[in-house]
Amino acid sequence: MADLGGLGDKAKDFANSDKGEKAGDAALQKGDDAASSATGGKVDDKIDDARDAADGRIGD
Repeated sequence: MADLGGLGDKAKDFANSDKGEKAGDAALQKGDDAASSATGGKVDDKIDDARDAADGRIGD
């Protein structure tokens, strides 16, 4: 059986690394761009606020 606790620790370590931070930022930016495109840019300020809040939750 897989050690799921260890997997969670590895994920946290990756998220806190420079490589993980860059990957997280890239993923959030892709989501931001997709949401902006889907809404025609009408709510970009709210989308940016949500992206920033998510970035704060997963790591700076």
